This record gives sequence, C-alpha cells and structure tokens, in this order.
Amino acid sequence: MAARIAHVACCETKAMAKGYVSRGMEHRGKRSWINASGIPLSKNKVVTNHVHSYVSSSNQPLLQRLYACRRAAAAVGEVEDAGVESPWDVEDCRLVLSDGSILRGSAFGAKGTAVGEVVFNTALTGYQEILTDPSYAGQFVVFTQPHIGNTGINMEDMESGTQPLNKKQCHLGGIVVRRLSPLVSNYRSNMTLGEYLEKNNVIGIANVDTRALTRKLREGCQVGCISTDASLTDEELQEKARGWSILGLDLIKTVSTKEVYEWDEGTDGEWEFNPGLKELVPPGTKPFHVVAYDFGIKTNILRRLASFNCKVTVVPCDYPAEKVLELNPEGIFFSNGPGDPSAAPYAVENAKKLLGKAPIFGICMGHQVLGQAFGSPTFKLKFGHHGGNHPIKHKPTGRIEISSQNHNYAVDPAQLPPEVEVTHVNLNDGTCAGMRNATMKAISIQYHPEASPGPHDADVCFEEFVEMMLKAR
Repeated sequence: MAARIAHVACCETKAMAKGYVSRGMEHRGKRSWINASGIPLSKNKVVTNHVHSYVSSSNQPLLQRLYACRRAAAAVGEVEDAGVESPWDVEDCRLVLSDGSILRGSAFGAKGTAVGEVVFNTALTGYQEILTDPSYAGQFVVFTQPHIGNTGINMEDMESGTQPLNKKQCHLGGIVVRRLSPLVSNYRSNMTLGEYLEKNNVIGIANVDTRALTRKLREGCQVGCISTDASLTDEELQEKARGWSILGLDLIKTVSTKEVYEWDEGTDGEWEFNPGLKELVPPGTKPFHVVAYDFGIKTNILRRLASFNCKVTVVPCDYPAEKVLELNPEGIFFSNGPGDPSAAPYAVENAKKLLGKAPIFGICMGHQVLGQAFGSPTFKLKFGHHGGNHPIKHKPTGRIEISSQNHNYAVDPAQLPPEVEVTHVNLNDGTCAGMRNATMKAISIQYHPEASPGPHDADVCFEEFVEMMLKAR
C-alpha cells in the first residue's frame, strides 16, 4: 500500500514539475487542482478536458501513468474519488454508415443508439439554431466547421420549443463534430453543448474526421447508426442503418403543433436588422392576419412575420383548408419542415384548395408542397443543401442572395405549368429555388429567409409577401 501511494505521489510530482498540473490551490477548504494556465479543475480530477488542450502526444505517457495510478489507488480507498477522468480522449462511440464505413470517436451528450439520415452542414456559425431546427428530424448533422460548442447554449436562440403548445426543442437524432470545445465563453450561455444534448436525449460524437466524412457524403446520402453501446457489434450497427430509410416517412406530423395558437411577438429591437420596415409598414397600419401551416415552423420565422406587422394564427400541418378559410386570412403561409414532401399528400391537397383564395407564401417544405400543388413532382437531391452560404440568383432582377438552406428535395421545374414562373435559381447546381404563380397570388422559395442562422439577404421575400397582401386589401 505504501509503495502504491508513493508511486502516485511520484507521478503527481513529475506532472507538476513539467507544468501539466499544479497543486496547492485551496477551494472551499478542499484540495483542488489547476492546469498550467490557472484554470481550476474539479476536486481530485487530476487532469480533465481543460488540461487536454495543453497536452501533446509526448506528454501523454506520464499522464497516463498518473491516471492509472490514481485509479488503482482510488479503487482500494488509498486516495479519494474513484471517478478520476481520463487525460486523453476515449473512443467510446461509433458512427456506422450503411455502406459499412466505421467512424470511431468520443461520446458526449446522451447515451444509447440512434439511426438517421446523415447530412453535412457548412454553416460557420449558429450550431444552436441548427440543433433546434425541426427540419432536421430524422437526421444526423455533420458540422464541417471543425470547432463546435465554444459559445455553449442559451435560452434565447432556440428555434423550437419556445412556441405555445410545442415544447420539444431538439428534433434531430445526433450530431457529429471534429472538435468539441472544452471551454464555453459567451455572456448569454446557460449550459454546455454536451449538457444540452444529454438533457434532450441527443447523442453526440466528437474527434471524427468530418472532412473525410463530408467527402463521402457528397457521393450520395447515407443512413447511419450512432451508438455508445459497446455490446453491439459493428455488423449489428450496420444492419440497423441498412434497415432504415427516410423515404416515405411523414416526419411533419412528428414536429407540428397539434392545436391552433396565436403569435404576435416580433424580432427584439436590439436584433432587428431591416431598417426599411417602417417605410413598408408605417406605424398604425392594421395588422395582416396570416394563417401559418406548421410543418416544423421555426421561431424566428414567426418573429419575422410579426415584425412585418402580421398577426399570425398557427395551425396544425393537416388543418383542413375549409377551416383555414373560415379564419378569414389575408395571407397564408406554408412553413419549413422535415423529410419527404411526398409523404404528406394532405398538405398538397390543402394547398390546392387554398390557391387563389388569398396571397400565399411557402418556404422550404412549403415551397415543395406548392410545387406539387402546381403539378410538378419533387425529387431527392444527391446530398441535399445544408448551410448558410448558398448563392441564389433572383432571375427577374439579377439580384444575388447568399442564403441559408436545409433540404434534401427539390421541385422539378421542367414539369411546372406555363403559368408558374421560376424566379430563383440555386447557382451551385441550377435547381429551382423559387416560384411565382401570379394568377394564384402565390410565391415560394427553397431556402430560409428568416436568417437564423445565416445572412439577411432573403428578408426581402417577406417584403414581397406583405406587398401582395397590401394590394389584395
């Protein structure tokens, strides 16, 4: 026993001498540890993720011996706290793709096993808004931005869970990152990313080569299985991935509100970015009554509509068109949403009945629903559009917008009727990104105009919707 304690002390002394850890800091009467930069570590956890940032591969053997000695001594009660954390990242999570590819990494967030379609997102900022976007239901998000989690999670930037009657915040199945930030630095942060994912039962895997994974996904969409369960073999996880498909799944009903509610809260003053709002809608203008179909609507879409002087009545995804007309709307809005639009024929039928009754604006899933209502089928893209940097051309004016996008399907412009004009084109692949049917007073775009996250270029689309309602008054 004495020899083991001496070995622990020897390892600690060597580690402190090299500046990996230091001792002697008193905190609430207990012995604490700090790293070489003076960052406090939790009681008796000799090295944590904070220290890992400063540990090179040449330093790890000493720290590994220190870790092993403390665990051995703690196990027999010779030192306090058997829950000493590892000073290096442990590969305790796997992402297995349907093609048999196996990516190993470090788990954070929830534990368990989940299956979903794997997509990559190229946005540089806004990981919290991406996490809480209901359009990601049924999917795993691979962040191409290599450093995720540094601003933590706050309660103000949620894109779902803030609406009445709809309190679920996180709808995706898992996230994949290259590097999970060991530190959080933001004045609004309430918790770490890992804590938030654990609370919302979402699995995260870090230390994955996301660049290589993205290159593989660009060859075509794949289903993946994320698991922290060591009892499952790689083959079993691959079988789970192969046995699941997003095609034909009606994911809209899993994220839509079940009851009607009202919304009138606009963008907060300090966050308002459109200086032309007062000119378009002068103070004292009667609010526009807009009925919004919730296919997975984001909070900031509701805020932007309210900022444009809209009183919004939000209805479930399958709310009958006849009941919508009984509400006497001045405008009808079809929101974003997850999955395959062909799995929601009820939405298309309602759209057909509402065309021409009032000005209509559809985005993302709403755009695809309107495309099918016009008579054009939708098709699945090779790997989808997910990110905040997609260039769009507005054909009538030649204006270029940098847009935020999140979808895996597109409208086939070749099968649109003559009265439907393709107004926007995605400059990356030439797909249809916007439509207008002047006869039916309907417009749509295949991207997010609410800028959460993303650029503000497309806010002009809300202006066009309001102008349509003004002319119809």
